Amino acid sequence: MDLFDSLNRDSKSVPLAERMRPNNLADFIGQTHLISKGSLLSRAIDADRLGSCIFWGPPGTGKTTLSHVIAVQTKGHYEKLNAVSSGVANAKEIIEAAEHRLKTQGIKTYLFLDECHRWSKAQSDCILSAMEKGDIVFIGSTTENPYVSMTRAIISRVRVFEFKPLAAEEIVKGLKRAVQIDADLKDYNPVVTDDAYAHFARAARGDVRTALNSLELAIITSPPSPDGKTHITKKEAAEATGTNALCVNADIYYDVISAYCKSLRGSDANAAIYYAMRLIESGCDPLLLFRRLIVHSAEDVGVADANALVVATSALTAFEHIGLPEGLIPLTEAIIYVCNAPKSNSVVIALDAAKETAKTPDDEGIPNYLRDQTYRVEKDKNYKYPHDFGGYVKQQYLPDKYKDSQFYIPLGYGEDKGRRQLPDSEGKK
Repeated sequence: MDLFDSLNRDSKSVPLAERMRPNNLADFIGQTHLISKGSLLSRAIDADRLGSCIFWGPPGTGKTTLSHVIAVQTKGHYEKLNAVSSGVANAKEIIEAAEHRLKTQGIKTYLFLDECHRWSKAQSDCILSAMEKGDIVFIGSTTENPYVSMTRAIISRVRVFEFKPLAAEEIVKGLKRAVQIDADLKDYNPVVTDDAYAHFARAARGDVRTALNSLELAIITSPPSPDGKTHITKKEAAEATGTNALCVNADIYYDVISAYCKSLRGSDANAAIYYAMRLIESGCDPLLLFRRLIVHSAEDVGVADANALVVATSALTAFEHIGLPEGLIPLTEAIIYVCNAPKSNSVVIALDAAKETAKTPDDEGIPNYLRDQTYRVEKDKNYKYPHDFGGYVKQQYLPDKYKDSQFYIPLGYGEDKGRRQLPDSEGKK
């Protein structure tokens, strides 16, 4: 044991986010799609039948906290490793102890592996046998797509649960709870305005850990007022988060985003640029503007000018490489391009129509010549290979039930004119 670990640690040296970790689901904030009453995960926890899984999502969304809550609620033993600083030897030591604990005490062991995507294949393979035998319940935590970053052997043995960034109102709820119950914060007699709470939540961008630690920094560094209270306003919140204080309330904030989106759709480049800069100067994450821009390039421009999507995604790539402030130049260029492009929503119309029809599939009606012929004894040779006919030949592709359906309807704007005029070949070379 390290000398310093043997000393009694002052609770104030532990970050607020760590002090506020809940021990039960009732106090857990966010991820209602995963832990709401009756959900698969909540049922598995209540029945103490949760198997190995991976929690995938952005930082500060509750992955570590929920794994700890599960262990506490099911009275299991909890072990935590970080994939960056641990290896096979650490995992084997935990597995051996877990086997003994299960046999002698009947207590299951939860092995939580933070940043699990950082383990190599050899490291991942060392826990496979223990997972299969049930000696451990493996819970991996990652910010990377596990279907891409994890080995197939691991993925085939776990269930993946996707965590989402917390909504602003969820973060505010967590902040208010901290002010109400944390003993160390109460020493400062804090009084936090609603505007300050809202700013902490927005600046955290879905990360409750960041919001809590920013709140603590603001409180402990602000001098008390003559009334003996520590007043935290939007000004102190902005200083603690290192972002500009949004000079509009939450309702107007969303109004500005709405105006930005509608200006893109309405082809007003001047307005779209103004609202974009209005948001950025107020402390908004530029990635929000890029995401909306990319969506609108496909939703409102679509095939009328397919280049709009290329320009928007290229601008995002440029921004990710060069950052602020120069990254705003490609953002502005892309906004102008999307605004000036001809507009057509035929993509969205086609998507909605096809989704609705696909709810009642007609798999039996798929033409035989379109089906996989690889393992068929009697192969259907009626399929017409378009390149044998100059690149296009008329034949049925939709299932029989929907053979006359038309989901994509060209609207005639820009390049949205449908299939180029080609010979209406009936199959003659």
